[in-house]
Amino acid sequence: MQFFIDTANLDEIREAQDMGILDGVTTNPSLMAKEGIKGEANVNKHYQQICDIVDDNVSAEVIATDYEGMLREGRALAKLDDKIVVKVPMTRDGVKAISTFTAEGIRTNCTLVFSAGQAILAAKAGADYVSPFIGRLDDIAHDGMGLIGQIREIYDNFGFQTEILAASVRHTMHLIECAELGADVATCPLKVITGLLNHPLTDIGLAKFLEDHKKNNA
Repeated sequence: MQFFIDTANLDEIREAQDMGILDGVTTNPSLMAKEGIKGEANVNKHYQQICDIVDDNVSAEVIATDYEGMLREGRALAKLDDKIVVKVPMTRDGVKAISTFTAEGIRTNCTLVFSAGQAILAAKAGADYVSPFIGRLDDIAHDGMGLIGQIREIYDNFGFQTEILAASVRHTMHLIECAELGADVATCPLKVITGLLNHPLTDIGLAKFLEDHKKNNA
């Protein structure tokens, strides 16, 4: 299972990269705004800075909602760096754009997916990644994890090569359940990934080892 970090913060990306557990980065306009990145030139420069840190897989989102606009923005983003994956929304024009990008050899991530039917369309269009938003489904009392399992079964049934990129992952149990259900990728804040480090028995055991070492060397 691959870990992507969902952020535009360069320090967090470096920290995850330095841990040796980072496989990619996902961003969106909201995350860029949170870091105070404004204007197309500054946003593109920021994407390039992210690409300089990570090994691959930097999802950069188009802003346009029309087919021609998506193509124009997506092609420009793809030219920034070979690591860029163009993030396209699950709409009629988005699916059409993904199909065109696929034909042109541009990698895509179909975002804002909330149903198995949408995931089928993304795969049929040739998306490299499909991003079901499990946390947002949970917010409206729908089964986000159930959707991951449903997509996994459908993709396996028909041999779709599109990878399931679980998004809106909010806590460590989300992350573990995604792994159990066979999601190819999970994208989440760094604190969710580092939360996997925590267990009280680890803390107790380490404290005991250090205490015994101190006694033995007194």
